Amino acid sequence: MNIMLNGFGREADIETQRAELAERHGVTVLYSPADMNVPSEIQRMVKDALQSFGDVDVLVNNAGIQFVSPIDEFPDEKWEEIIRVDLVSCFYTIKGVLPAMKARGWGRIVNIASGHGLVASPNKSAYVAAKHGLVGLTKTVALEAARFGVTVNAICPGYLKTAMVEKQIRDIARTRNLSEDEAARDVILAAQPTKQFVTVEQIAAMVLFLCTDGAASVNGASLAMDGGWTAQ
Repeated sequence: MNIMLNGFGREADIETQRAELAERHGVTVLYSPADMNVPSEIQRMVKDALQSFGDVDVLVNNAGIQFVSPIDEFPDEKWEEIIRVDLVSCFYTIKGVLPAMKARGWGRIVNIASGHGLVASPNKSAYVAAKHGLVGLTKTVALEAARFGVTVNAICPGYLKTAMVEKQIRDIARTRNLSEDEAARDVILAAQPTKQFVTVEQIAAMVLFLCTDGAASVNGASLAMDGGWTAQ
């Protein structure tokens, strides 16, 4: 498949990744710098993908940011930003690609939610609200699109060792006088029975499965990939 990438990073690093993907797989790989805070930029990204490729067969909504604070101290601007990036952006991407998917009779939409789309944790009001909202959006669009050969599912991962989580680990280690290994195992992974981070490769494998014909009847699902966290 041809790919439209979006995300943060240094321009040179993004170009290196774009070129490597294109060469390795023999496909067209484009990059959009669209700000997921800005609906008009999201709409432009979707339009550019449709114009460049003719169709968008698979949409993966993976944008996410986080901020941790008790709700009575939660900065208003942080609440708004997290809701926009983690939830509202998905509304615009789905709205942009769905008409062509329905007309063609096939499509796959995969929303990367979170274990926090199924359960809550203290001090994460905006993130939990956004991810619960994304799970609800997934179910609603799945019902609307089901008769058109389009499936819509949410993957709900536990903790991955992303740049965002690595920062949390460092902050916890510093404030609680722990080693980073202790902060990861005893705090971040406290509720994750495997005591192992979910990997990007595992998430990618699930996305790929959801795009196969074998997953055609998986629709409106919230698939936990969390080492048993939400099974408790």
